[in-house]
Amino acid sequence: MDEKEAPPQPPPTAFPHHHFSPSTTCINCGGPTAYPTPPPPSSNPTYIPIRFPAVNLPTNPTNTKEAIMRTPVPQSQKVVPLQPPYSFQTPVKIISSQNDIVRLHSSPTFANFLGFVVSLSESIKSHKLSDPCHVSPAVCTIVDVIEKLIAFVDEIPPVPQSARYGNVAYRTWHDRMSSDAESFMLLLLSPDLRDAAVELVPYFTDSFGNSSRIDYGTGHETNFAAWLYCLARLQIVKEEDYQALVSRVFVKYLELMRKLQLTYSLEPAGSHGVWGLDDYHFLPFIFGSSQLIDHKYMKPKSIHNEDILENFASEYLYLSCIVFIKKVKKGLFAEHSPMLDDISGVPNWKKVNSGLLKMYKVEVLQKVPIMQHFLFGSIIKWK
Repeated sequence: MDEKEAPPQPPPTAFPHHHFSPSTTCINCGGPTAYPTPPPPSSNPTYIPIRFPAVNLPTNPTNTKEAIMRTPVPQSQKVVPLQPPYSFQTPVKIISSQNDIVRLHSSPTFANFLGFVVSLSESIKSHKLSDPCHVSPAVCTIVDVIEKLIAFVDEIPPVPQSARYGNVAYRTWHDRMSSDAESFMLLLLSPDLRDAAVELVPYFTDSFGNSSRIDYGTGHETNFAAWLYCLARLQIVKEEDYQALVSRVFVKYLELMRKLQLTYSLEPAGSHGVWGLDDYHFLPFIFGSSQLIDHKYMKPKSIHNEDILENFASEYLYLSCIVFIKKVKKGLFAEHSPMLDDISGVPNWKKVNSGLLKMYKVEVLQKVPIMQHFLFGSIIKWK
């Protein structure tokens, strides 16, 4: 063949290509190339040129982990006493959207409630549960009330049924608790505060689970903390009672809730499954990690030491939670509780405690499905 053969053409490409090569000839097709002209600096703050510093990136976190990391560690606050004249009312549910959550967290009353939770955590710092502390008549009354509720469980056995969760006998227990709730409140209230019962009872009865769904979760636990906060605003319990509120009252509450969970097979409400901290509780991990701050021997990794768990679970809430989880869940701990397993790698308890406080704010107090059940009245106001 006399004629020169035409040079072989490049095979067709499956995807379009662009002439953004720094050379003058495209390596794919041999055509001319050039850089696209960069746009001029924009006065529009939402526009970010591709080669300009990313100074205007959106500040909203893209996931829960990032939200927790960005959240400041909640700080303790002194409870602001409720001042007369009082206008007690039946508290109601208000939250229905994320906008409501934003409004809630800008409320000084709610900031004071979270500060109260942090104060409870600080009150038990570096203390064993059995350490001596101030125990007021009000604290003794609350403990007596919870012991009565524990006795109710013994008097109302579960009924035989095939369902794994939700023994209907729990509804009988819940009805009995609810019917006695007002009389329980009046045990704590002075004559000038008797009208507060109408506001305290709903927080109290919502602290032990939902009778129609037969479930329990961190929202109900938060209602119990809110009930204690209401008592603090009414000055029925005072700052000197805080250590006892954790080591006597909350410990007794946890005993009751575990008994209810095991006896009536309560469904976990809003559980995150294996990626949650715990199926039912959050606050005992906060209080328990505070107990262990600056402990000489026990570190976060000590939860994997069976001897430590066996000997110290009765004195430290965090360890008692680990023991209970291992009792009710089968298999490898890292598989059924990966979040707690990860936390065991944190170097010290102070970091664990501050991280859990941040996580509680983001994972519990900022979640609509949980906080839609939160109650507002004259003591915890919606502002």
